[in-house]
Amino acid sequence: MTAESALTPTPAANAAGLPLALDAVGGDHGAVPNVDGAVQAARAGVRVMLVGDRVKLHAELSKYPGAAGLPLEVVDAPDVIGMDEHASDVRGRKDASINVAARLVKDGQAAALISMGHSGATMAASLLILGRLPGIDRPAILTHIPAKTGTVALLDAGANADVKATYLAQWARLASTYLKVVEARENPTVGLLSIGEEDHKGNAVTLEAHALLRQQAGINFYGNVEGGDLFKGTTDIVVTDGFTGNIVLKLAEGEARVLFGWIREALGSSARSKLGGLLVRGGLRTVAEKMDPGTYGASILLGVRGLSYIGHGSADARAVKNALLRAARAHQSRLIERLSTELSGPS
Repeated sequence: MTAESALTPTPAANAAGLPLALDAVGGDHGAVPNVDGAVQAARAGVRVMLVGDRVKLHAELSKYPGAAGLPLEVVDAPDVIGMDEHASDVRGRKDASINVAARLVKDGQAAALISMGHSGATMAASLLILGRLPGIDRPAILTHIPAKTGTVALLDAGANADVKATYLAQWARLASTYLKVVEARENPTVGLLSIGEEDHKGNAVTLEAHALLRQQAGINFYGNVEGGDLFKGTTDIVVTDGFTGNIVLKLAEGEARVLFGWIREALGSSARSKLGGLLVRGGLRTVAEKMDPGTYGASILLGVRGLSYIGHGSADARAVKNALLRAARAHQSRLIERLSTELSGPS
């Protein structure tokens, strides 16, 4: 099974239930990849609300034969928060697409919010409109890092630059429940990112978080892990502050691009290398798929009272489709209800 096929919900997963609200004009490329990805997801049986400028979205949909018969709906939102604008703009622009999509989730008209647009605005709208789950001080972005064992769930990947130890303990509970519910990983292990695996290594926040995680019921705490452990798959989950997590994520993505550039150069350097490249093309394609952010679609913002997914601004149609499939799977798994139940229990 490929990484992408593992994301696919069961046939017609939400065809008869709530649709997903897609910020269909957000991102570097606007409506084009969003509509394309939504059409692909709709053909897989996922209901999608396309939120954005009605005229632009209908014009884009008209390019797809048979789109009128798919489970797609356009919801008008005449405003959009651009990638170069401030996240705080969500407060005064109620007709912005990200706000309209978040309200659809808040009002029970949509199952999840998905945006490839302004990540700060998506986080702000999710917090202001959806609110936090009980017992959660700050939500965190959970992203998937390709590893030797499959994938490792890393959080926070950028929502909180400055943290308290209690946040890390809360995120460990959120991520553990997420992996159990959505990915069927029983008793997932949790690692705390530090500068050494010994218990006494780390800064003040890490040392305090280590003590809290050791004491926390319901968490399978492994202990400290180092940066290389993410790619080894030493633990199922790695928790850290959003400043460090975002650097780790972008470092991994950047190194993957450079590495594949080196491989292409090496395989094209001579006639013999080109022949070898033909022989390994299939294997390299599989590796490239595992390392492509588009395979995973978008990252979930865990800790808000609703499903909220944040993707890359440069996302293509494949990434949009996979984000929608991932959100449909989480909704089908009743993730928010399960998180609420878990958080209401003993900590």
